[in-house]
Amino acid sequence: MGSSFLKWLVAALWLCSAPLVAAQEFSALARLDLAASGIYDHGRGVEVRLSLTQGVPWRVLTLEAPERLVLDFREVDWQGAEGALAIATDRVQGLRMGQIRPGWSRMVVDLAGPHVFEGAGLEMDGQSGAALLRVRLGAEDVARFSAMAGVPEGPGWEAATPAEAVLAPLRDPDAALRVMIDPGHGGIDPGAEVDGLAEKHLMLVLARELREALLRAGGFEVWLTREGDDFVSLEARVALAHRVGADVFLSLHADALSDLRARGASVYTLADSASDAASAALAERHDRADILAGVDLSGTDDVVADVLMDLARQETQPRAEALAATLVETLRAEGIPLLSRPMRHAGFSVLKAPDIPSVLIETGFLSNARDRGHLSDPAWRADLVAALRAALETWTREDRARAGLVRQ
Repeated sequence: MGSSFLKWLVAALWLCSAPLVAAQEFSALARLDLAASGIYDHGRGVEVRLSLTQGVPWRVLTLEAPERLVLDFREVDWQGAEGALAIATDRVQGLRMGQIRPGWSRMVVDLAGPHVFEGAGLEMDGQSGAALLRVRLGAEDVARFSAMAGVPEGPGWEAATPAEAVLAPLRDPDAALRVMIDPGHGGIDPGAEVDGLAEKHLMLVLARELREALLRAGGFEVWLTREGDDFVSLEARVALAHRVGADVFLSLHADALSDLRARGASVYTLADSASDAASAALAERHDRADILAGVDLSGTDDVVADVLMDLARQETQPRAEALAATLVETLRAEGIPLLSRPMRHAGFSVLKAPDIPSVLIETGFLSNARDRGHLSDPAWRADLVAALRAALETWTREDRARAGLVRQ
């Protein structure tokens, strides 16, 4: 059975089921009945059984490296389900669920091996509208699993294309600075989680506060890569910055480390090699979030491979490093605690726009009690936002002055 037919088969599950449930009237999001749901052994494979309060459009696919089963829905409220759904098989190593875009949610099942997709079906109760989704995976088979793996084409699921990342036309160099703020993580990817605090929520709050401060100050146009608790792939974040013609890209994070003594803010710029082992591990964790959230990266081009991009970066990278230095100097001057050696670099994919000065700001560590308290305190965040705004204003003036010297 050819790979094109198998991918068509997976897509057909979506196409056949969607019209059936689309005709239903939905008064609220579907919820999961935990008592009637779970993941179990099925022969030499696995069965996923999800009991939903109502039918919703859905699709199922598998991805490799690592092997995963991905279930997409429009839309399921997973509140209370993560960590509570029964997993009664050692053929499943992990489970994540959450929103991936407005109106769509995802469940990712980490498999212990290449268990081949066998079939899936949604049964609906004509009276109550409740639904039972069953997905069955068979025995392990590397070749067949690889042949089926990948994201099929389907209505509403088209991937972002390079054409969507067209550069904006040249503008007046003295026009308002276009800033893309990137709240790290989101949706199915929570980022660091400590004591009930999630990095994705804190960074979205901070991003909104920074946007408001920049707009109040004047001289800035501001966008966010996500407006809510949505998953946005690293590639899509960079594409969004290109789409609006951003002049600068700021990615906001607050990680967690096993070393509880690590505390304070730091600023990262892009480099092929990391400044230290901790930075390398941090970049690997951030980039791996795309894969773990069910994003298929097979067949995509490396965004730094092209010679023209390398040439563009020869101008952009010094500007990014100047921005990072200005941020560190201003944060220090404004009394924001900094990590020892706060200027760092690593191969973060989210910083790989060749023509947009991009930095990643680790605002602190959720693994550290002091930083956790700071990031939870609106007054402290206001001081951080004021420092970030001042740094952007300073860098903008100096960057335009340097550009003027180059033109002369």
